[in-house]
Amino acid sequence: MATAQDNLLDWLRDAHAMEQQAEKMLSSQAERLEHYPDLRIRIEQHLEETHQQRALLESCLQRLGSSPSTIKDISAKLMAFGQAVSGMAMSDEVVKGAMSGYVFENMEIASYTVLIEAAKAAGDIETQRACETILPQEIAMADWLREHLPELTRAFLARSAAPDTEAKR
Repeated sequence: MATAQDNLLDWLRDAHAMEQQAEKMLSSQAERLEHYPDLRIRIEQHLEETHQQRALLESCLQRLGSSPSTIKDISAKLMAFGQAVSGMAMSDEVVKGAMSGYVFENMEIASYTVLIEAAKAAGDIETQRACETILPQEIAMADWLREHLPELTRAFLARSAAPDTEAKR
């Protein structure tokens, strides 16, 4: 039987791995974007937030006498690498990347919503506050992507239809 504290620690380790994956995905995507400056700027901004989020999670884990899961972190980085490599082969890399980013942000939103409740149940106000700091950042990034998907799609389609113009990134 697992206590609220046990589940909280496990989910914090999962969230840390998720942020490791996000860092890898965001940095790979930002490096490859050439023709979509607004998206690149927003991804770079969120990458900075993601570094801070990972640090917050690490401090929560340390305060609770735990540490990130090496296995989960490595697995997350490998998944991010696989996503980056598969994206390179797609002719519509920028659109698929934005769609994947939107889905990933919503997974993070769900994760931090769960963590906030688990921290409440465990009586861990500091972890609750850390997750309440992170959650709006994830919501803002998901909202930004959702709001900009039509514009990004139009830009991609225009570049794709133009001769001698690269559209994919």
